[in-house]
Amino acid sequence: MNVLFLSLGRYWTIKENEGYTDLLREFIRHGDKVYILSPTERREGNKTQLIEEENSVILKVKTGNIQKTNIVEKGISTVLIETQFLNAIKKYFSNIHFTLILYPTPPITFVKVVEYVKKRDGAKTYLLLKDIFPQNAVDLGMISKKGLKGILYRYFRNKERKLYEISDGIGCMSPANVKYILDHNPEVESAKVEVCPNVIEIKDKSISQDLSKEVRLKYGLPLNKKIFVYGGNLGRPQGINFLIRCVESQKENDDVFFFIVGDGTEYEKLEEYYKSGNQKNFMLMKRLPKADYDTVVAACDVGLIFLDYRFTIPNFPSRLLGYLQAKLPVLACTDINSDIGKVITEGGFGWWCKSDSIENFNNVIGEILQTDTTILGEKAYQYLRDNYTTERGYDIIQQWLKRMYR
Repeated sequence: MNVLFLSLGRYWTIKENEGYTDLLREFIRHGDKVYILSPTERREGNKTQLIEEENSVILKVKTGNIQKTNIVEKGISTVLIETQFLNAIKKYFSNIHFTLILYPTPPITFVKVVEYVKKRDGAKTYLLLKDIFPQNAVDLGMISKKGLKGILYRYFRNKERKLYEISDGIGCMSPANVKYILDHNPEVESAKVEVCPNVIEIKDKSISQDLSKEVRLKYGLPLNKKIFVYGGNLGRPQGINFLIRCVESQKENDDVFFFIVGDGTEYEKLEEYYKSGNQKNFMLMKRLPKADYDTVVAACDVGLIFLDYRFTIPNFPSRLLGYLQAKLPVLACTDINSDIGKVITEGGFGWWCKSDSIENFNNVIGEILQTDTTILGEKAYQYLRDNYTTERGYDIIQQWLKRMYR
């Protein structure tokens, strides 16, 4: 069958090792052909183009700037992308008949695109729900349900409801996500909402002790301290103010070291602290090539996850899977609504604390220092193999598709 995948991800090759491309290659391995619509933002200076490889086609659609930009430009570009994607499908995929449409959130503004192809081809539609917008923006104070900003909220909320309505299936990251969607959207049929977690092609990315020592020396990381690593987006959702307070609270602890590598809208805030703090057990790095990043993460001891304490929606960050591949136990500092902490603690491969309590954080750090993190790292990798494989993601969607055609 032909599978259409709509995303804001910046894909240039199906070979990329990333959750969605990993899952899409699983479809290809089973004989399907995959068509991907992916933006190329204005800042990149590219025209709309087709890339064909290995039973897949990537259509790079020229759009406005969506990622790593201000909220106004992001909002305008996000609204316009729906029409840009729709026009691209009509021009480049007019003769392709799609059986299945997959689309993750963000964004929620693919409604007309999904609706058009669904009606044209009689395709089944499956939403991979990775983001609950606009409520997440309300939680962080970026938009409001009242006043002038309330107009924007109502616009996006109507889009969200419509997206749920036209989706034949909705795959959520965790049980808490399923519950949230059903509790806050009573018009959504419970039968079409299920858990379809983040998945990844399983690769053992752990490294030997000798290589770990070599990598630590290369990057100026200590050999005799427990290294806590955070890698990924540094934006409002991560609660950077609390992250800074956590790092600062441990500045006199000679047994720990914090290594943060990433980028995002709040990076400058973290950089300002880093440059002025003169903290000896903290290092900040903006970015690394993917292969280097994977190796340096594997040279550390504990992976960190941060989520702003104000969230009322149950986020489930995909960076968890990268830590598990490197055989790292995980410390998640989150709001009380996310169930990622529950998954980590009940899975026996890490710790959880509320992301508004420095005392709680410091107590957990003390506990970690008394723990053999290598043993927990092995548990982490086994949990990955048991729960987050591309085969599992593919099977969940296939079983759902079979139910659709009964």
